[in-house]
Amino acid sequence: MKQLGKVYLVGAGPGDPGLMTLKGKSLLECADVVVYDALVSPQILAMINSNAEQINAGKRKGMHSLVQEDITQLLVNKAKQGGCIVRLKGGDPFIFGRGGEEMEELLAAGIPVEVVPGITSGIAAPAYAGIPLTHRNYSSSVTFVTGHEGAGKYRPAVNWYAIAHGSETIVIYMGIHNLPYIVGQLLAADLSATTPIALIRWGTRPEQKELSGTLETIVQQVEATGFSAPAIAVIGQVVNLHAILADCRPFQSS
Repeated sequence: MKQLGKVYLVGAGPGDPGLMTLKGKSLLECADVVVYDALVSPQILAMINSNAEQINAGKRKGMHSLVQEDITQLLVNKAKQGGCIVRLKGGDPFIFGRGGEEMEELLAAGIPVEVVPGITSGIAAPAYAGIPLTHRNYSSSVTFVTGHEGAGKYRPAVNWYAIAHGSETIVIYMGIHNLPYIVGQLLAADLSATTPIALIRWGTRPEQKELSGTLETIVQQVEATGFSAPAIAVIGQVVNLHAILADCRPFQSS
C-alpha cells in the first residue's frame, strides 16, 4: 500500500515576498503539489519549484474556482498519492482562512497535516500604512473581526455592539462589500461618528492604496472613489498616526 503524503497548511503572508516565512518557502521549494488561493501574490507563487503540480483553488467574491468541499477532497486525493502537498493560503491559515476547517476534515480522513503560520494582513497591512494597532497613548487592545460571514447563517453572529465597545482598535477583514451595514451598526452602538477609519487595499504590495476618513464619511468616500476589495479596515484613534508614520513604510503608494 502506498504511503500517505502529508498536507501542509502554509500561510503565504499578505503579499510582500519578504514576509514569507523561511519554513513556508522551503516547503514550496520541495513540494510535489501546491494548491493555492486567489490572494497569493505572483512573487510568492514564483517560489514554487518548477516540478510541482500547481492548482489554483482561489475563491473571490462571485468568482469561485473550487468550492470548499472540493478543495478538501482534492487535498485528500493528492495526499493518498503520496508526497508533499502544500495548501498555500494568503495571510495566516487560522485567521479567517478556513485552515481550521480544512485541518479537521483532513484529520478525519486520516491524512497527516501540519500548519505553518503566516503573517496575517490584519497586522501587516496597517503596519505598511504607518498605523500601529497598539500605542500606549491611544490603544491597548485590538479586536479582529470578519466583515463577511459564512453563507447560510440564520442571522449574523457578529455582535457589533460588543465589538464597538470591546477594544480601542478594530480590524475588519473582508468588510468592503458590507461596509455600509457595518458602519451603521457601529454608529447605532454609539461609536462616535468622528471615529477615524482607514481602508487598506492590497496591503504590503506595491499597488497598496489607502483611504482614510471617519465613520460618518467613509461610505460616501468609497462610493466617490470606487475603492474596492480586497481591503482591511482599521477603526480607532491609531488611524490618525497614518499621517505621521506613513513616510517610513517600505514603499510609497499613490
